Amino acid sequence: MAVPAAGGQIARPPAVARVPAVAAPAPTLRPASLSPAAPARQQHPSRLVRHGPKGGTCNREHARGCRHADRCRQKPVSVYSVSTASLADHYRALTDEQLERLFAARPDLAVPVPSDFSVLAQRAHSRMSIARALDHLDRFHLEVLDALRLVAGADHRADQKEALDLLSGAPDFTVRKTLDHLITLGLAWPDGETTLRLPSMLDEVTSRYPVGLGRPVAQLIQDERTEDVAPILAALHLPSARQPEATALITEAFGDPVRLSALLDACPPEAIAVLERLATGGNPIGAIRDVRRPADPSDADTPIRWLLVHGLLVPLDASTVELPREVGLALRGDSPLGPLHSSAPVPAASAAVPADRIDGAGSGQVLEVLRQTTTLLDACASEPPPVLKAGGLGVRELRRLARAAAVDEPTAALLLEVAYEAGLLARTPDADPTWLPTAAFDVWQATPAERRWAQLASAWFGMARMPALVGTRDERDRAVAALSAEVTRSAAPTLRAATLQVLVEYPGPLATADIVGVLDWRTPRRSGRRRDEAIAEQLTEAGVLGLVAQNTLTSFGRAVVVGEDPVPLLIDLLPEPVDHVLVQADLTVVAPGPLEPALSAEMALVADVESAGSATVYRVTPESVRRALDAGRSGSDLHAFFAARSRTPVPQSLTYLIDDVARRHGGLRVGAAGSYVRSDDPALLATVLADRRCTELNLRRIADTVLVSSAAVGRVVDLLRGCGYAPGAEDANGGLVLGWPDAKRTAGRSARSTPRGANEISLDADYLAGAVAAVRRGDEAARAARRAPVLTQPGEADPGAAVGVLQQAARERARVWLSYVDAHGGVTARVVRPVSVGGGYLRAEDDRTETEHTFALHRVVSAIPTKE
Repeated sequence: MAVPAAGGQIARPPAVARVPAVAAPAPTLRPASLSPAAPARQQHPSRLVRHGPKGGTCNREHARGCRHADRCRQKPVSVYSVSTASLADHYRALTDEQLERLFAARPDLAVPVPSDFSVLAQRAHSRMSIARALDHLDRFHLEVLDALRLVAGADHRADQKEALDLLSGAPDFTVRKTLDHLITLGLAWPDGETTLRLPSMLDEVTSRYPVGLGRPVAQLIQDERTEDVAPILAALHLPSARQPEATALITEAFGDPVRLSALLDACPPEAIAVLERLATGGNPIGAIRDVRRPADPSDADTPIRWLLVHGLLVPLDASTVELPREVGLALRGDSPLGPLHSSAPVPAASAAVPADRIDGAGSGQVLEVLRQTTTLLDACASEPPPVLKAGGLGVRELRRLARAAAVDEPTAALLLEVAYEAGLLARTPDADPTWLPTAAFDVWQATPAERRWAQLASAWFGMARMPALVGTRDERDRAVAALSAEVTRSAAPTLRAATLQVLVEYPGPLATADIVGVLDWRTPRRSGRRRDEAIAEQLTEAGVLGLVAQNTLTSFGRAVVVGEDPVPLLIDLLPEPVDHVLVQADLTVVAPGPLEPALSAEMALVADVESAGSATVYRVTPESVRRALDAGRSGSDLHAFFAARSRTPVPQSLTYLIDDVARRHGGLRVGAAGSYVRSDDPALLATVLADRRCTELNLRRIADTVLVSSAAVGRVVDLLRGCGYAPGAEDANGGLVLGWPDAKRTAGRSARSTPRGANEISLDADYLAGAVAAVRRGDEAARAARRAPVLTQPGEADPGAAVGVLQQAARERARVWLSYVDAHGGVTARVVRPVSVGGGYLRAEDDRTETEHTFALHRVVSAIPTKE
């Protein structure tokens, strides 16, 4: 919002959102009526009254003949008609069912269970609790609450009829239903038949200006000096007066609809444009460079000075002005609250995409995500990335893992975060920790594809982490690392669920702007630029994981959102795992679909992936065959494997390759010396000894068939293989060391299977009923404690009489007032229900705390029966 400065310039107000200029209402501004006797509480004119023969709401007598009869018959009857003077008394007068609804709507009030209604009222009136309740309200609830605040006085009492008059532009049934819901939430409560009380804390957690209207003119000028308001009196043709009489005269003038309308009609066009922008822009505050109220009406040489001298703008300081509430109401005419939003916006309908096409695209993405996740975690196992000192995964390591899985870095960060949340990835507990797959990863790989995806999707949907933050800058201008604590956002699950819930309710392709519009209405207090960006990011993540395709939820994605099992839906969509491959003459092997887990593991051992997709292409190389031989397979095993699994004839080239590598495998033997190299072929050892590429091994001959080296066994094996030889490691007994190397794994972490949200508490019916009963029981005990009888002092009581009363109460299971000497020597009283008396001790139950206590009888001062 901007207001022209005294010299005609425009200055932007502080902390005020920029809004477009709003055209003047046509054709004539209709002023609002304000009572000069009570400037803080508006008496709205008859034009604001809804309907009826006397300007009131419809009643039974005339509803039949009223043109609003349909709406009148739908008017619900409020269940709240109790006259209460305080919030605690209001809660005390509610039924158990109403209290349960209160606790269900505001669960923070019931966790932990308050001890009595006074504690409940204090908790419900706290700043954090009210802010949390407001965060869950939609736009219309906040508009109704603003209407109540607008008509409420300094005592926070609002007349329901005045508020209903302001809300006449919305359906009456919706307004009354919303009012009842606000009462259910404890954000308003009845105080008589027609008055509602509001929590005073509302003013601290909501805008200072309800519905964008400023304060009444009386509040704005009551502290002004007499010489400062004298020009206003002169401009309005009012008699001269000193404060506070001057404030009363100006307030009376602004409360006269005819005079205020005439004053607005006399405004210069430039001045009326400024007023309209302040009245309809959502904030009555404007900033100008130099606020100088003219000392005389004839000195008003600019539009701003004209407004200042006539009191239509009131200066707050040297650079800020405020539009009085009376002026704002007059400019808004028949819409004193501005546009009302009684229902959620309905996104524009788009051409529906066939469900089978959506599910087909989503199921293809499911297979891709499973492959990418497996590749990423295998890359972590083969070369574990270190954990940063500040926690998380370094940028270079993330880039390396992304290249290994052939994905971009944001996708790699997303999949790693999901795997971490699902318990498939964790940091090792070492002194120099690294990121490693967990033992659960092996189990996950052996499960069917649909269950693997369901585990990942559930982890993503409920995790309190936002992978899109990876790579952004934090408040210290440092890059946010993947798998770090900086990625955690407690509100992420709530926003993720709300975003996808819109797609559940409005099936069909939805633009991001449509989803943002719906959420802006549902939770306007949570809106903002970063929230809108997060919605777009989560839709992108849902598309990567296969929950969303073409801006539409897949059937199995919808199941995840609504809490159903997606596995049965995915079973019908994913192709059946195949148990065969197609071996081709160029040493490539084609998998015509997703392979069975056992076949997939065997192919990963004997061949390298050349291209992935719906049909994965592998390539058999000398290195992959040697890898299989190192894992304990023999040449005949490999021949049998391809013969059994290939639907095409095994080409001769593959047979020759396997035989050649198997023949040379283990021709050299490496053992520990440091290490040694031996062979039955002295010529081969001579070749190795003469090979300059092996110089760094410091090999020397100790026999015709033995070389020794100071290097470790693994180093010798790796370097000889790099030089084109095919050595095999051997153990102390001279046998070849065969077998697949142990997979690197770390201890698992439990996966979170239930969605967690920011400040989201779900209470079941049993807890709600128990909480209500506990509050009533505690309140009864607290009120009884305030009516405690006069305590008998030590030495004045008859112990025998007290014991008799206690024994009688134990037999009848009755309650008594027990006075006893506590550990500090003072006399304390409490209501207890004796259980047994004997052996010098009293065992009694405290109904308030539901605990049993033991009292020494010699400390009992008195026992007085009390009424149940």
